[in-house]
Amino acid sequence: MTKRKKAIVISLCISVLLMLAKFTAFFISGSNAILTDAAESIVNVIASSFAFYSVYLSTRPRDENHPYGHGKVEFFSAFVEGTLILIAGIIIIGKSIYSILSPEPLQQLFEGTLIIAIAGLINLVTGLFLIRTGRQENSMALVADGRHLLTDTYTSAALVVGLVLMLLTDLYWLDSLLSVAAGLYIVFTGYKLTRESVGGLMDESDLKLVSAVVDILQDHRADAWIDVHNLRTQQYGPELHIDCHVTLPYYYDLTRVHKEISDIDDLINEKKLRETELFIHADPCLPQCCHYCRMKDCPVRQEPQSKDFTWTIENTTRNKKHFENELL
Repeated sequence: MTKRKKAIVISLCISVLLMLAKFTAFFISGSNAILTDAAESIVNVIASSFAFYSVYLSTRPRDENHPYGHGKVEFFSAFVEGTLILIAGIIIIGKSIYSILSPEPLQQLFEGTLIIAIAGLINLVTGLFLIRTGRQENSMALVADGRHLLTDTYTSAALVVGLVLMLLTDLYWLDSLLSVAAGLYIVFTGYKLTRESVGGLMDESDLKLVSAVVDILQDHRADAWIDVHNLRTQQYGPELHIDCHVTLPYYYDLTRVHKEISDIDDLINEKKLRETELFIHADPCLPQCCHYCRMKDCPVRQEPQSKDFTWTIENTTRNKKHFENELL
């Protein structure tokens, strides 16, 4: 079993146990605040189950129907999880407002508070573990599940503080008010997660990742790589796909062009940002490139180098050679 699969199985088992514990706390106390936490635990179990399936599917090898692999399913998993969080938050807010208007007596509040506090600590440890593993394995599904558990931890911590206040002050109307506040936070978290997953499904650029790739190319730049442009990235689960255009001296033969492109491929992969597949289109240089070309002893140079471009996100992601950017 892979590291990703082990992590999500651990998350699923813990989610089931904590859901049972929180509902036990609700039944013995009758607290709406505790019910809020228990209801979110149902979402945790459903989301962890879906995340487990998505992690299993994303690790399957490429096939004829999925030439880029199955990694995109992790973004879909995160979208479903974010949607479930949103729905849970809205239901919690509705139930809490109803309870403000129709309050019910509370019982065994201390025992219920203790159960919620212990469950929150367990969720904190599990959530941090999932986020760390997800980042190591480049798994959106694990990171999303970890963030979900951290959200549960924060709401549990807020509820514990409120429940302790109720125990000390007998202000039981705080119960439903805390539920509303927790519900609003849950809705906000669900929105953020849904927004991020939609961005991944629509191949939204990860600017930090693109910046890291550009920095690697700039720091190890060969003289023959006259410019890089139209650089784009796509993420498929743990795999990264990059395509770009590289301007090379027009007099290079096919063997030399292949070597330069292979050097770029090796450079990106040896830095181990993540497993990366590159699609590089070679462009021939033009006379207009001479003034920023670094090639020494170039046999066809028409003017000396008078300018040097530092590769940045701005000039490498445009679909224009650097001299064309100067004309803008």
